[in-house]
Amino acid sequence: MDDSTAAGLSGEMPGAIPGSVERPMLVAAASDDHPVTSPLSKLRVLRVVGRRSLPALLEATVVPAALFYVFFTHLGPTPAMLAVLTWTYGAVLRRLMSGREVPGVLQLAVVGLTVRTVVGILSGTFMYFLQPIATTLALALVFFASLMFDRPIIARLAADFCPLAPEIAGRPGVVRLFSGLTLLWAGVHLVSAATTFTLLVSLPTPTFVAVKSVASLAITITAVVLTVSWSIRTARAENLVFARVAR
Repeated sequence: MDDSTAAGLSGEMPGAIPGSVERPMLVAAASDDHPVTSPLSKLRVLRVVGRRSLPALLEATVVPAALFYVFFTHLGPTPAMLAVLTWTYGAVLRRLMSGREVPGVLQLAVVGLTVRTVVGILSGTFMYFLQPIATTLALALVFFASLMFDRPIIARLAADFCPLAPEIAGRPGVVRLFSGLTLLWAGVHLVSAATTFTLLVSLPTPTFVAVKSVASLAITITAVVLTVSWSIRTARAENLVFARVAR
């Protein structure tokens, strides 16, 4: 959950001050320093995550898959790859024209997709789809490797999704959560890579594109639900709530 997602939650807090320079953060419910608090609700968090993530999922996965399928079946593989690349460049252009910041992740994705498209045009659709499988597998290994250090990768990313008060992040229960979620997402990447590769070598390209999109969404949604459920269960066990604290 990023700062804006957390802000969406905190916007439902009674007494929230519009334009406040404070920020929502998970704190101990017993603290008297943060009187404006909001108890954690799994359904509410899932609604917020869904409301904020669904457009991004449609833009990044569903629309490109549909474009590739239509162009591939009517015009061939090269136009299909170029159509997806054009859509991605368009996503960047829409942000620039609306004055929104282009996230670093999107910038990297554009560079990666450009290289992937060039390789795909030169080598064929199999290599075009094999490259993201290799990337997903590499990410799984990064998640696994981070468990060997004091701060698993989820602990490093936590502040970007859900800000924590400094004294909260070091609690044993929260540390166990970070390790468990890192292991979970390492497994998610492995399952995703294995599923995609199996579909790639066993299905014709148009069928692969359709089935892979559905399978990827199912895996991602399941992982998000598990992550939210596990996180809220831990937060409740640790007696944590959202509160507005000074930046």
